[in-house]
Amino acid sequence: MTGLDTPHRAPGIGLPRGPLVGFATGSLGMGVWVTVPGLLLLYFLTDVLAVTPWLAGLTLLAPKVVDVLLHPWVGHRCDVQLARRGDRRALLLLGCLLPVAFAALFAVPGGLTGAPAAGWVAICFIAGNLLFAAYQVPYLATPADLRIGYHERTRLMAFRMVVLTAGILVAGLLAPLLTGGDTATRAGYQRMGLLLGAVTAVAMLVGVVGIGRLRRAAGAGGQGHPTGGWRALTAALRDRQFRWLVAAYLAMSTTTHLVLAGVPYYAEYALGRPALTTVLVAAFVAPALLVTPGWLTVARRVGKQRALLGAQGAFAAGSLVLAVGRPAGLPVLVAAVAVLGVSFAGMQLLPFAMVPDVIRAAGDPAAGTYTGVWTATEATGAALGPYAYALCLTVGGFVASAGGEPVAQPDAALTAIRWGFGLLPAALMLAALLLQRRYTLDGAARAAG
Repeated sequence: MTGLDTPHRAPGIGLPRGPLVGFATGSLGMGVWVTVPGLLLLYFLTDVLAVTPWLAGLTLLAPKVVDVLLHPWVGHRCDVQLARRGDRRALLLLGCLLPVAFAALFAVPGGLTGAPAAGWVAICFIAGNLLFAAYQVPYLATPADLRIGYHERTRLMAFRMVVLTAGILVAGLLAPLLTGGDTATRAGYQRMGLLLGAVTAVAMLVGVVGIGRLRRAAGAGGQGHPTGGWRALTAALRDRQFRWLVAAYLAMSTTTHLVLAGVPYYAEYALGRPALTTVLVAAFVAPALLVTPGWLTVARRVGKQRALLGAQGAFAAGSLVLAVGRPAGLPVLVAAVAVLGVSFAGMQLLPFAMVPDVIRAAGDPAAGTYTGVWTATEATGAALGPYAYALCLTVGGFVASAGGEPVAQPDAALTAIRWGFGLLPAALMLAALLLQRRYTLDGAARAAG
């Protein structure tokens, strides 16, 4: 054990609030990147840039192939950097260029529509996802780096979850308004990208400072000899507990991003009121600001695993209500979305708090490689969700259009919009629940503290 490895704070002692808040602030920027493309990019392609649904879905899916291949490599470089420098700061600072790619994503040059516009978006999306990995991989490795215990890791991620939720809520409410609301234009999307990109930049830099303060407060150390990239990757994939957790999280991530991608379509075509997009986003995200402390309490009492299974079951039940559509009545539908939001809070807090448990149980292996695989999984779900919804639109015969051009959709498209927003998420979340049941580490990790 080196001087860097010596803990400054015993596992049972709480981390100071100031560094916790600073660390969590980094997730505000992450919330913007996770939310806005997931919420608006598919709609931006089909209803503003006149990209056909199948090509729009492919535009969002193809960049994620790059993510799956490169995120674990980013994780390995993250571990190498930790071993050589004693921290992961350089990679974090590189990731702070993400706002540039975010702004460019929605600044499609005038006149580009259809396939050329899709090409622009795909290139910017690839660049943004790689910069996101450069920040998110070392960011998520922080809880495993720190010398803290089972419950303190959950508390750390609860702080992150509250701020992440605030970022998702602010981005989800402001982004549609900044684009122009019911009369969204290309210029409006460009303005939105610039403004929210500036907020993202500030938040990410604050997060870098917060991580440094946490490391000084709790003590953290690096590997003396970083494991080789492929060896570390295969070790992570051979980890049975990690495999089941990752598989379940892939289904969860796919489901939640599918729901986000479907919100604008559901509001406009199933409910007949595009302005309800912000209402549904608020109902989905706002509850997390209130219930995250509750999930923390539940996890302390029954464990993270049982709490997560409960969140998954509630999400599936709420999704079935949404499949009914307008006949259920707006208050019932908003309440169902709120149930999804409460569940979403648990599914953001608990799996992320379980990853460092897995890393510690495996004997403190290459944490960056583990989180690289994790962020690749998250990125894959972020692509599969909108792609799955785009396939629903394609099967239903949805007609793409340019901004400001009203189009009458066939009945089959309206049915696909509703069922894709309700039945498909319920089925995917049930799969997540069945996969999550195979995870068995939680009892032992809890007992170890």
